[in-house]
Amino acid sequence: MTWISPLASESYTEYRDQRALDKLELRGKLSKPLREFWPARGPVWDALGVSSKGRPVIVEAKAHIPEAASPGTKAAPKSLELIEQSLQATRKYLAPRASASWTGTFYQYANRLAYQYFLRVLNSLDSSLVFLDFTNAVDMDGPATEEEWRGAIRMIHAVLGLPANLEYFGVYHAFMDARAVADLQSNHRMESDA
Repeated sequence: MTWISPLASESYTEYRDQRALDKLELRGKLSKPLREFWPARGPVWDALGVSSKGRPVIVEAKAHIPEAASPGTKAAPKSLELIEQSLQATRKYLAPRASASWTGTFYQYANRLAYQYFLRVLNSLDSSLVFLDFTNAVDMDGPATEEEWRGAIRMIHAVLGLPANLEYFGVYHAFMDARAVADLQSNHRMESDA
């Protein structure tokens, strides 16, 4: 993987909208423009990368389960119309029998899926969406185990009417122990001070 953001050299900036697509070097590779699919001020990506095979990777990270239970959209009527249209197309593709509204609870999860649909289906890009779920983020009162996250994911999928596994659609869940990240940071600081 080559990580594009967040980078120390860019003050750990996270990107959204066309700027995120530009960072992934997708300008000129999109047959459907983003503005026709999603209004401005869309999802801010926690990380962007490109795999060794040139696959764009978009990452949404969570440190605790309540963070995944996002409120519904507060979009203005004109933007809401486009959002609803795009979420409905995504839902029809991922879960044709589902009838739940994706603009309510778990809206953030749903709009991340919509971006993957935009890249992979509407623009025929072999992209990956990764939900990075941290365990042992004690400062955030996060879950201690992967099993706790898996239970929450099952519930989100059930509410949205999604199949249990979305890997066929290039959607993955990865789990990382926050203590390991803290240890790496601590070791890096000690090496820098030496």
